[in-house]
Order: sequence, then structure tokens, then C-alpha cells
Amino acid sequence: MVGGGSDAFIGAIHRLAAFMDNQIELVCGCFSVDPAISRSSGQSYFLPEDRIYDTYQEMIAHEATLPEGDRMDFVTIVTPNRWHFDPAMLALAHGFHVVVDKPMTFSLEEAKLLQQKVTETGLLLALTHTYTGYPAVKEAKERIANGELGKLRRLYVEYNQGWLAKRIELEGGNNAGWRTDPKRSGKAGCVGDIGTHAWHLSEYITGLKVEELSADLNAFVPGRPIDDDGCAFLRYESGVKGVLTSSQIAAGEENSLKIRVYGEKGGFEWNQQEPNTLWAKWTDRPTEMLRVGNSYMGAAAQWNSRTPGGHPEGYIEAFANIYRNFALTLRALKNNETPKPEWLDFPRVEDGVRGLQFIETMVASGYDNDQKWHKWIE
Repeated sequence: MVGGGSDAFIGAIHRLAAFMDNQIELVCGCFSVDPAISRSSGQSYFLPEDRIYDTYQEMIAHEATLPEGDRMDFVTIVTPNRWHFDPAMLALAHGFHVVVDKPMTFSLEEAKLLQQKVTETGLLLALTHTYTGYPAVKEAKERIANGELGKLRRLYVEYNQGWLAKRIELEGGNNAGWRTDPKRSGKAGCVGDIGTHAWHLSEYITGLKVEELSADLNAFVPGRPIDDDGCAFLRYESGVKGVLTSSQIAAGEENSLKIRVYGEKGGFEWNQQEPNTLWAKWTDRPTEMLRVGNSYMGAAAQWNSRTPGGHPEGYIEAFANIYRNFALTLRALKNNETPKPEWLDFPRVEDGVRGLQFIETMVASGYDNDQKWHKWIE
């Protein structure tokens, strides 16, 4: 692991998720840019002293000298956006597979270089777009692909939070600092942090790609140098139209990620804060409440469900589904076996490149006072 020390938030989430299925073991790490924090963190994770590193460069170089079966198989990168690219590239260059948090890199240029490296090496890269891991999301995707809604027409997707309604990044003691600093987060703030989740969820569920958009970005909190709110009209393949909103100044909201998709025959609605329920709405019969954990759910939802009906399949379990599918795919490849189709269901480097393209296009359009339609930046 690179990052994820005792002073970090997301690292603990990744570890809990990775360990859930007993497919992954933490064997080494550089957990902070501060060697003292890295050391103390590694000790608290019960790692041997010689597998706790002061720098990720040292870790990757030394792990590469260890024999197969002793060295790490892959590295997971849970640092701020600015420090995704370099350790990912170095790991791939030394023959290690990669899991990385989103956005995949700091810039589109870095994303394309990383994609090229993945192609050259033939190694795996998984991107933790968490919300694609929920069973109800899998169910919606499968039913849409099977044509249950008929021809798709319209979708609405939103991700609203309220935690940045004030400039708390000046107070310290939170992770708002790097998220609101363009030198560490990249060109976008809110759009890069949570808008990318909303966009990716829409493409994942529908199987359609955005072709152009018209956006409006805002920094509502005085003095904040980067967007804390944004919205866009989206045009997808096949004539589907969408509306996306993402805000971190929606006072009182927690993690309100919602999506509604409508076709000729009906629509699906899912709310991340009520993750076990998928609403199916029809033109010719009553609305249905589909619940995760029941036998009527499809194969994808059942494969990614862990508990009996009525027990929420939540945030960490969704992360865990990505890690499990990645681990099973990696093990199959190491054993020269063909991965099962359901194992291959995790976001890849291509999703990462499109994520940076989404950010670039939103920024180009969002500050264009003429509100023009902007083609997807390639």
C-alpha cells in the first residue's frame, strides 16, 4: 500500500474491503510521506520492520528483488490525486499490478501515459469507482442491457454533499485541504472528487458513453480556488440525454448519490443512502421495489451480494467487490487460467482515462460564459 497511514481516512476503508474475502493480505507499505508516520502505521498493522518503507520508490525497488511468493503481487495507491501517477508507473515498470483510487491521475496527459504503460506491460490496473460495486447497481445494469426499459431516453444523476459549505480547509484536522487545492487535486475540485463518481455510474449502468456536454462550475465559498459545485447537460450515444449535478456545498447533505434512468417502457431509480433498494417504474403496471438478497435478483447482483436480504450491502462491501473481482482475476492470470466473466467486472485503466477526459471537458465547458456544447476531449 502507498498512502493510507494512521493519519489518513480512505486507507482504512481500502484495507477493510481488501481483507473481507480473505483473498488479499497486506505484506508491505509506505504509508505516508513522513517516514515516522509510515513506520508507526506499519507497526500498528503488524508488518515486519523490513517490509515497512520510508518511500514508495524504496518499497517497489526492494520488493522486486524478493522471490515470487514472498514479494507483493500488486500495490494499492490511496494517496491524494497528485501522487497517483508516479507510484503506479513505477510499479508497472517493475512488473507489479496496480489498484488506484480515482481520479486515476492528476492530469489527462498522465492518464494516457499510464494507459500506454498498462498496454505495454499487459498488467492489470483496477480503479476504485466504488459505487459500481453495489449489487442493486449491478441489477440495474443487467436489466437495462437485457432491454427491460426499451430504448433509453433520459437519465438524471446527482451526487451532493454539504461538508464543504464552509471553508473548513483553513481549520486543519480534516482532508479538505488537498481536495480544495488545485496543486494537489488537479484542475477540478468537486467535479473531480464526486462528479466523476456520478458520471461513471451513469456510463456503467447504461453502457453508453457521453459524447458532449454543457457545464456550469462554481466556487461558491469565498476564497476557495477551485470548484465546489457543478452541473451539466450530457449527450450520450444513441441520442440519450442526461443531467448531472454534483455539489459539496449542498448544506445538510451527506453522501446523496442518486440515479434515475428512463426508457420507453419504464425507469430505474437507485439511491446510495438506501443501497438495498432498486425502484422499477413502469408505464403499464405498478411500481416495483426490488430488494437485494432475494432470489429474483439477477446473476450479477447475486454474485456481488454477501448477506441475506434486509442486511444493507454498503460502502465497504462495494469496495470489497472491486477488490475481490480484481484478486480473483489476478490469481487466474498468475495460474495461466481464464478468469470467469463475473470476475472481470471492475473498473479499468480505460475508465480512468475517460474520467480525466470528463474532468477536462467539464472544466473547459464549465468556465465558458457562452455555455457552448463541448465535444468530449480526447
